Amino acid sequence: MTGPRPHPAPEARQTAGEESPRLGRFLARAAAVTAGLTAAGSLFGLFRDQAIATLFGADADTDAFLVAWTVPELAATLLIEDAMALVLVPAFSLALSRRAAREADEQTLTDRTDPVRALVAATLTRLSLVLACAAGLLALCAPYVVRLLAPGLPDIGTAVDCLRLTALTVLTFGLAGYFSAALRAHRHFVAPAAIYLAYNCGVIAVMFAGHGLLGVRAAALGVAVGGALMVLVQLPAFLARLPDRPGRAAGPAAHAVREHARTGALVGVRVLAPVAAFTVSRQAQVFFERFMASSLPAGAISHLNYAQKVAQLPMVLSLMVCTVTFPVVARAMADGDAVAARRRVERDLTLAGTVVLLGAAYVVACAPQLVGLLFERGAFEARDTAATAEVMRVYSCGLLGHSMVGALVRPFFSGNRPPWYPAAAMAAGLAVTVGTGVPAAGRWGVLGIAGANALGITLTAALLLHGLGARVVAIDVRRVAGGLLRLLVAAGAAAVAGWAAAALCSAPLTGAVVGGTVVLTGFLAVGLLVGAPELPRLFAAVDRRIPYAR
Repeated sequence: MTGPRPHPAPEARQTAGEESPRLGRFLARAAAVTAGLTAAGSLFGLFRDQAIATLFGADADTDAFLVAWTVPELAATLLIEDAMALVLVPAFSLALSRRAAREADEQTLTDRTDPVRALVAATLTRLSLVLACAAGLLALCAPYVVRLLAPGLPDIGTAVDCLRLTALTVLTFGLAGYFSAALRAHRHFVAPAAIYLAYNCGVIAVMFAGHGLLGVRAAALGVAVGGALMVLVQLPAFLARLPDRPGRAAGPAAHAVREHARTGALVGVRVLAPVAAFTVSRQAQVFFERFMASSLPAGAISHLNYAQKVAQLPMVLSLMVCTVTFPVVARAMADGDAVAARRRVERDLTLAGTVVLLGAAYVVACAPQLVGLLFERGAFEARDTAATAEVMRVYSCGLLGHSMVGALVRPFFSGNRPPWYPAAAMAAGLAVTVGTGVPAAGRWGVLGIAGANALGITLTAALLLHGLGARVVAIDVRRVAGGLLRLLVAAGAAAVAGWAAAALCSAPLTGAVVGGTVVLTGFLAVGLLVGAPELPRLFAAVDRRIPYAR
């Protein structure tokens, strides 16, 4: 059902494609808050991984826990980071646009139905019931799921126990993702950005309190507790943004309530299918990695996990900008402002590429030093550091692809009916990962698995970049791709220089600092030399903020 086009929000009433100074300042503040809280969450995520490495090392028990951790990783991707946000942020943005249109047209006397409350009423209860049933079914079928995920594990008992505890995250992560999407659509970013900080604090606290009694199962219990904290930290802000419940509607208003409920259920099914297919296909790369690594020597899954957690930090930081601006893109598309959406998407892609490639260059240059500083203590030995650092360097080759996939898929899913193209592109990338990973794992072990991951995700990113310009937002694909290529040249040169500099230092901390300084200097110098985008703009922004003596 289609109705009159919603009135643009005040920020959108500019010349087509222009962002108001007020909106620009808001996005900058939101990005800063999100960056701070995300950095804190990532820092405590490192503390969590350090605690796992120190308390449990990299052995068969740790592998068993990481197999069970596949569930919260999939739940986080499906229910918090990708599918839930990609479906609900546009839905809530559209509801807010309709609310603004009703208020502007002064229709509240004839129709007292608030679109936001109607959307919540049509979706939240059903979603909670489905998630609770899925969590219970997963716990019941835990032995079969473990055998499916990691057939090479010699003893599944520990993995089954851990899986039954982490199954609770299907419910808690789903609610956390729902609240996050609603709050971001309302342009409230503090509580959603704090969820991983709360989660990791819960995991760490439970691990240290219970590892002596429960062993590695304490980590799984901590995951369950951390998921509950994700919900609690957002609940007050979510409730505060729901309008007061009106009295019982009658006549036309009652019909509107029933119509919103029917539309919400129908749109939910049609919208969720392509988004869920994309998300599951993306997470299937992790399933494949652990499936293949379960047949390798003990500790292989752990080395892959530690390497991935550190190597993906630049990707997480690069996508903070897209997280903040995604509601702006969704609102612009809901209001029909294609020019604003195009300019915002192009800027986001270059910013994300700048951040992730600088971070990837640093990870490649200083991988042994970083792993040694973060993990080499307790049960985590020098041989584990060397193996993890090698995997990190290979993983880093795919970081640009991972970041671009996260940034590119958002505009695809900003419309009322998301297309199947992203799922098809992700399936093509997964096919490459599997097709190259099977023979590569037999020859190069975990390094072959990591290399196949990088190759598959890079293909997906290329397909999404091409499809976005042709199907959704008319971005200048050639210009964006050229800018990313110049940034890649700068990152490659910086990584080589930083690697050589870090190798000259015997102490890990000194090597990490010296290598990082050389990487940053080299990236900026080469980037300016080859005309990489965003760098001149960055220097101009800094120049405007530095007071000069007259």
